[in-house]
Amino acid sequence: MVENLGAWIASLTDAQTPWAFLFLTLAIALEVSALVRTLTRGYGVQGTIMWVVLILLVPVAGALAFFLLVSPSVRRVALKRRRAAAKLRRDSAARAGAPDREPKAVEGDALIDLAASLTDLPPTAGNEVELLPDDAPTFRIFEEAIAAARRQVWAEYYIIRNDLSGRRFLQLLIERARAGIEVRLLYDAMGSARINAKLVRELIAAGGRAHAFLPMNVLRRRFAIHLRNHRKLIVVDGETGFVGGMNIGNEYFRRHRPRSAAARQPFHDSHLRLRGPCIEALARTFSEDWHFAAKEVLPPSACVAPASAPPPASNGSIVAVIPSGPDQEFNASALAHFAAIASARRRVWLTTPYFIPDEAAIAALVSSALRRVDVRVLVPYRSDERIATMAARWYYGKMLRGGVRIFEYEPAMLHAKTLVVDGAVALVGSANADIRSWRLNFELGALVADPRFTRHLEERFVRDLADSREVTLEQVERQGWRTRAAHGVARLLSPLL
Repeated sequence: MVENLGAWIASLTDAQTPWAFLFLTLAIALEVSALVRTLTRGYGVQGTIMWVVLILLVPVAGALAFFLLVSPSVRRVALKRRRAAAKLRRDSAARAGAPDREPKAVEGDALIDLAASLTDLPPTAGNEVELLPDDAPTFRIFEEAIAAARRQVWAEYYIIRNDLSGRRFLQLLIERARAGIEVRLLYDAMGSARINAKLVRELIAAGGRAHAFLPMNVLRRRFAIHLRNHRKLIVVDGETGFVGGMNIGNEYFRRHRPRSAAARQPFHDSHLRLRGPCIEALARTFSEDWHFAAKEVLPPSACVAPASAPPPASNGSIVAVIPSGPDQEFNASALAHFAAIASARRRVWLTTPYFIPDEAAIAALVSSALRRVDVRVLVPYRSDERIATMAARWYYGKMLRGGVRIFEYEPAMLHAKTLVVDGAVALVGSANADIRSWRLNFELGALVADPRFTRHLEERFVRDLADSREVTLEQVERQGWRTRAAHGVARLLSPLL
């Protein structure tokens, strides 16, 4: 490897031209910079070794690949965002005449306390939590909430497709902006690369605001292909919020016409409608993301529900909002999943479309199963990302030998991201159980402590199992060497997925 790099340098110096020496200087600087960043970025040993080998074996190209595919440092930006958010909270708390609308922290539950420590967002009681259907009625619920907005509509999405659902969603925002409602839209530059640009311009012309999150521009300081905003969020009037796994596209609302049904299978997903004090945490999350993307600090009053908002429900749910991303030293989604699985006493039921766990998650799942906890993992039988499915199946053998039960959902593309623990606590959001969601993506979820809600989610999980096939260890061990090799190659690419 070193000889390869030395021979490459020698070939350049033999050219004996000023341009060759200039290129050599720049190339060496690029190589050294990439190596230093690789060794100091604080990721796992396997990924670090992979990048060091690639940078040394393929000079320049390997370094360029590192800077294009690995997230840039956002810790300093995130620190500014957190300081701005803290100032918003201090200003909100100092506001005269509204102490009763400040969220009340809830103590006692270990997972809820962990979420609060990781995110600096206080959990709240008295919330209404509703699990929405994964078809056309959910879009109608979105539509009704946006149409009823009196003050503001904030929306943030990874994918807004240029199809019937995507165009109708943008038209709804345009209508509200024309009616004088404050409309703000954030969309991921890569996930929504095909968003209807004409309608976005119409939204801005109507008085709304729209920004792409981390635009795909190599000249920008924060340019990164690998760093994406995977959140799905709507906040209406500081009173109603929507979070979960559903993007804006026909497949999420089962709106396929016969001609296009074969092109993209419908998705089976999970999404929540929230009301109550937890909406302030959702609004703060959006406010921080807006500050990051638009360089605009929203006023503290914009994140607080008006005085006319309904009071918290006396028998409502405890909710902890969990934003996570590469700007966190300890990823909140990853640690919430790990702690929930590791602390379970009776059962852990996990649903995820992409199952590429790290070593910590594997240890948590297997150790819980070996403690005779009922550990079940539900994944899709057919995925929209074939290589991710192949990588997931590489882990089946180890999971099954450790006592974890694995089921593959057959009727549709399973896109739900849920976790239910002991019938007491549930996590629903945008984060998959994979390395990308736990290290690279900006994600958002809601941790709900309410036996009634978790019972409802467990009932849905049981119904989904009835439409699934259980994977057995015998099936895995009967796989031919070609299949095992393909799964192994896919697994090697898992740090990049």
